[in-house]
Amino acid sequence: MAIVLGVDIGSAASKGIALNDQGTLGSYECPSGGDFKLTAERIKKELLSQAGKSENDISRTVATGYGSNRVTFADEVKPDIVCIAKGISSLLPSVRTVIDVGDLYTKVLRIDGNGSVHNFLLSGKCAGGSGRILQVIAKVLHVRVEEIGELSLKSKKRVEFNTGCAVFAESEAISRLSQEVKKEDLLAGIHRALAAQIDSLTERMGVEQDMAMVGGGARDAGLVQAFKEIRGHDILVPEKPHMIAALGAAIIAMENLGIPQ
Repeated sequence: MAIVLGVDIGSAASKGIALNDQGTLGSYECPSGGDFKLTAERIKKELLSQAGKSENDISRTVATGYGSNRVTFADEVKPDIVCIAKGISSLLPSVRTVIDVGDLYTKVLRIDGNGSVHNFLLSGKCAGGSGRILQVIAKVLHVRVEEIGELSLKSKKRVEFNTGCAVFAESEAISRLSQEVKKEDLLAGIHRALAAQIDSLTERMGVEQDMAMVGGGARDAGLVQAFKEIRGHDILVPEKPHMIAALGAAIIAMENLGIPQ
């Protein structure tokens, strides 16, 4: 029975998914580190262990993401926007607008019902428009980045940040802390500022419903809520939004073998 791998090597975190015609056999996430080739090998080893398979059982591997060219065992490399579109379409076929909040960039995609990309926009290089700003502020507040979303939802008096720049936002956060502003209020403010930048990018693209948010940033409940409030409508978030590109890569691998998904 064919087994395929989808490997997404991101700038901060890397993910992998193993599939066969019966469904998911394994999934894995780890920090990308400084050696993308070694990270890819680690992902392959873990996926094979979960699936109870050997390297000889792998029929095809598709790689994507920032460090995809370092996945030396990949049969094919695909752009992350292509894999994101394919992955989200398989889970939420009604979605037509996808927002991917990554560590370095935020991307907005317009897709069709077949998971094909019609158009996309990429945020600028400033970390204020990506998930990196959340890491910066979490470090300032001495809070684990995994905890900031839920903490921000406890805010009763959101701080309004005067800048969308990560550098100035960091300075502003430090200054506000010295004024004994609550951490949750600072976090609610930074989530709002990032959500506003994402909304601006979304408006430039043009919105078609349904809309979904994916990527590591979509695991942050505070960011998702802030974006919902700005948009004024629901935003769909899959169960494991950070795994969507890896899933899409694995689905493409299956399709290349002539196995429909």
